[in-house]
Amino acid sequence: VNNARSCYSFEFGGGIIDERCTQREIFKTVGIPSIDNALAGYNSTIFAYGQTGSGKTFTITGGPERYGDRGIIPRSIAYLFKSIQSDEAQFEYKCFVSYLEIYNQSGYDLLTQKTQSASSFNSDSIPKVQMLEDEDGNFHFKNLSVSPVQSEEEALNLLFRGDTNRAIASTQLNQNSTRSHCIFCIMIEKRCVSEDTVVRSKLNIVDLAGSERVSRSNSAGTTLEEAKYINSSLFFLEMVIVALHERETKGKKDVHIPYRNSMMTSVLRDSLGGNCKTVMIATISPEAQHTDESISTCHFAQRVALVRNKATVNEQIEPELVIKRLKAEVRRLRDEVAFLSKNEDDSSHDGEDGESALPSRHKEELESAIRRYVADRDE
Repeated sequence: VNNARSCYSFEFGGGIIDERCTQREIFKTVGIPSIDNALAGYNSTIFAYGQTGSGKTFTITGGPERYGDRGIIPRSIAYLFKSIQSDEAQFEYKCFVSYLEIYNQSGYDLLTQKTQSASSFNSDSIPKVQMLEDEDGNFHFKNLSVSPVQSEEEALNLLFRGDTNRAIASTQLNQNSTRSHCIFCIMIEKRCVSEDTVVRSKLNIVDLAGSERVSRSNSAGTTLEEAKYINSSLFFLEMVIVALHERETKGKKDVHIPYRNSMMTSVLRDSLGGNCKTVMIATISPEAQHTDESISTCHFAQRVALVRNKATVNEQIEPELVIKRLKAEVRRLRDEVAFLSKNEDDSSHDGEDGESALPSRHKEELESAIRRYVADRDE
């Protein structure tokens, strides 16, 4: 009608999850493969994308009313520590957790004790997380805490603390609309008892704030300002995906990838076209009034599916383990030298005129040979 296309078709290799699927089925499809990859040494990322109110936060974090409504993050924590317990005989594990919030293009640590509640959120009173880049192009985060965790309970406590500190507001499209992007990161170190290598990997679980049309959400004041930052950061994300798609399809290796346009794209640099295995969950609303947003989300998901990452196992030689092994070998060799030196000194004391004493068996053999020699000469 009016030269406008009214029929769209999309192909998704990862499958389609409808509204009848449970949280457990979603985790089995998306979460378990990503955690297994992280335990094997690959960086992994799960991120949810879609319009506001389409179910991203419910999929990633879950609902508070029923235990069966747990999302990908709490189920991933439980599955991770269960897998670690089954491998404790062969490997030594260390796990660390961080929780980053990107609110109005600024980063904040959700795990800091100074963070205020969402209802009294004041960004000026909280130290901002700053991104620093080293000579190799790797990003480091200042003012972002990394907490060691040794059990499922400790990790869940940090998750719940971070969720209570998120910025949330009510709009016409979503009563509890998250007004920021959040990245829950689990860092894993795996060491084999008999080897000098260490495998380091990270699992990023990203809950993106939903895109929204101000004309429909009727945002005003603070929520309007938040909506501007949310939509601009998602636009920068789409720019990165489009540039990566152009590089893959047209073979242009010199295409500039605008990672630096926003903090979110800088943080997800490895997840988008880098050393990572990435899974995207595209959430859409079944309501007819949101059809245009759903079509836009499907187009974005197809472009993401065409991006090719180059994931490798992050295995490194640990200098501390090498030094520890070499020191133990030096101690063993010194003990052997001391033992041999002691035996030599004992033997020299038993001999005459500095000559080593012979064992009695050798003495008897020599005496018998001398007698035979003397007897042969006399004959």
